[in-house]
Amino acid sequence: MTALIVVPVFNEAETVGSVVAAARAYAPVLVVDDGSRDESAEVARRAGAEVIRHPRRRGKGAAIRTGIAAARERGASEVVTLDGDGQHSPADLGLVLDAARARRRTIVIGGRLEEPEPDALPPGRLNAIRVAGFFVNWACGVKLHDTQSGFRVYPIELFDEVRVRRGGFVFETEVLVAGVARGWRVHEVSVAAIPRARQRSRFRPISDGVAIGGYLAGRVLVRWGLEMGVLVGALVKPFFGERRRVRHRATLEAASVYAASPPLWALSIGSSAIQHVLNKLALWRRDPRPRRALIAAQATAAAPILLGLLVLQAFAPRRMPDFVSPLVRWFCSQERLEAERSSLAAVVNPVGPPS
Repeated sequence: MTALIVVPVFNEAETVGSVVAAARAYAPVLVVDDGSRDESAEVARRAGAEVIRHPRRRGKGAAIRTGIAAARERGASEVVTLDGDGQHSPADLGLVLDAARARRRTIVIGGRLEEPEPDALPPGRLNAIRVAGFFVNWACGVKLHDTQSGFRVYPIELFDEVRVRRGGFVFETEVLVAGVARGWRVHEVSVAAIPRARQRSRFRPISDGVAIGGYLAGRVLVRWGLEMGVLVGALVKPFFGERRRVRHRATLEAASVYAASPPLWALSIGSSAIQHVLNKLALWRRDPRPRRALIAAQATAAAPILLGLLVLQAFAPRRMPDFVSPLVRWFCSQERLEAERSSLAAVVNPVGPPS
């Protein structure tokens, strides 16, 4: 298998040279300069990368698509994406490549949340990743801690099946959801996250965060539509077909001993109906699916408030107390979802097969 390392950059002259020099030990490097106004392209060339330059800024998703097209032309079987701001360590390329080559039909993600260095991810960005991970899990049944990581390995044939329509930072979320919908697996490998050389990320909390949130909101609405369909079906089914006839026959047989006393006969019918409802409620309480739905409902209801708090946190001074993270950890806990999934015999995945 042959890999091409694609590094999308925008004004990354300070860091892209060292990233390219270290990454070349693992595979050829293609830098896609997304309309930089500094010397990013020239620095990358001097470090040994091939460079494709966009005449104007088109966004991260467009830069990655340019890299994928170039990988096809060069006959690569894998596309490795690596950010050019120095946050990802090229020394971890061996880990993600080995994981990808050991698995078929799998997208490999370098997850940064295992043990990030201090200040590698600001609290606001870290919480946004947690919220996105929770709703990706609810929408398509894949547990991933770092759904927003740009450190990935994509098999080139993935893009024969998946047509990603959105640009910017939404690209990386959409490709996961669309891939799972078509039966692709996703594997997360723990990688190092180191502080950026620059003070600010190219991720814009308002415009990029709203775009990702809007895309996930659509996927979550689809999931809730399917959940409501299942609920309505479960409520209506006992009143139709053979199940209803069997239940009525058993109820009437039990009440037949009171045929001579209309009040007792009616009481028997009523008690049987109440017992049936209580039995259904007991079964519902033991069913993990509604318990998962309840956890997701809490997070969905809290999402507008959490997103507002995340925007405030992104612009708040670092010295302010962090009261947002505990709320995010509680409402958007994938561990709570997974605890219910462990007892669920078959998880219905609304966008594809169970993962």
